[in-house]
Amino acid sequence: MDYLQSLMEELVNANGIPGYELGVKQIVKKHLHHLSEEILADRLGGLVGKKTGDANGPRILLAGHLDEIGFMVTQITDSGFLRFQPLGGWWSHNILAHRVVVQSRKGEYLGIIGSKPPHALKLEERRKVMDFKDIFIDIGAKSRSEAEEMGIRPGDGIVPVSDFFTMRHGEIWGGKALDNRAGCALAVEVLRQLQDGKHPNVVYAGATVQEEVGVRGAGTLSELVQPDVAFALDVGVSYDIPGFDGQQGEAAMGEGPLMFILDHTMIPHTGLRNLVMDTAEELGIPLQYDSLMGGGTDGAKFHLHGIGCPTVVIGFPIRYVHSHNSLMARSDFEQAARLLVAVIRKIDNATLDHWFK
Repeated sequence: MDYLQSLMEELVNANGIPGYELGVKQIVKKHLHHLSEEILADRLGGLVGKKTGDANGPRILLAGHLDEIGFMVTQITDSGFLRFQPLGGWWSHNILAHRVVVQSRKGEYLGIIGSKPPHALKLEERRKVMDFKDIFIDIGAKSRSEAEEMGIRPGDGIVPVSDFFTMRHGEIWGGKALDNRAGCALAVEVLRQLQDGKHPNVVYAGATVQEEVGVRGAGTLSELVQPDVAFALDVGVSYDIPGFDGQQGEAAMGEGPLMFILDHTMIPHTGLRNLVMDTAEELGIPLQYDSLMGGGTDGAKFHLHGIGCPTVVIGFPIRYVHSHNSLMARSDFEQAARLLVAVIRKIDNATLDHWFK
């Protein structure tokens, strides 16, 4: 297994829902350590590795987010079942009958997301989306006291179970948490590629926390770094599956990296946007575009930092995003890394002067 696939497997298989990202943070920190002159961290859990090309040049932030969507225990029933609250944007039909891990103070316990079986559903119930209040988690406990003896209590994290896998001889990566361990891996890979050659700026590459519950860590990390330019590294929707015929989106897995030209929280800075587009054209990289008004990214906080920070979102189209099993193309990742490295090597003080004159 090569370095990139190994990095992705390690990150995807790690558990880290919003507010519980420490294990993933340690993995990212390990990979940033030998690539950075310094590791910086905010008090929520975000971190970056610093690499100086020109100490007097612009400060550039590249960040994925450590957290994956998951759940939190909110109640233990008298019969030992768990009620829970989604952390992040789940669709209830994506989670039924899937396995999860409940993280208690006494250890981790396997659970099954349960609901009434189809045989017991009325016709009108079968036709509607199931409400989260009608779904529960079965950990095999027979009573509330038995669940409590396992160390489980309200506030404990619940993580999807789905190991990293590949398809089509390694061309496709799959598993849980591609959103956004792929962005974390991209930050590490860009910093790795910048080891060979100069860049007229100071690069801070790493990841935020709690993006999936309101881009909370983006504010603290940008306060730490004080960036002049920022790249939010995240995923988008792949529209190349049945059901999207005739819809606006065109981004497809395996057809190149993705840049958001608009989302619910940000319009990218036109100067930075054009630099990315022009650089992709120069390199022959097939850059794809999306306008996703149903969501946002860490760019929401990055671009509003201080008196304003030019920001774009760069990532990859993902099939089945926000589920136990998502898919992405390795080639999209590799081209995104190549594009970002080239763009970063162009951003100097003169670039910023031109944008703001």
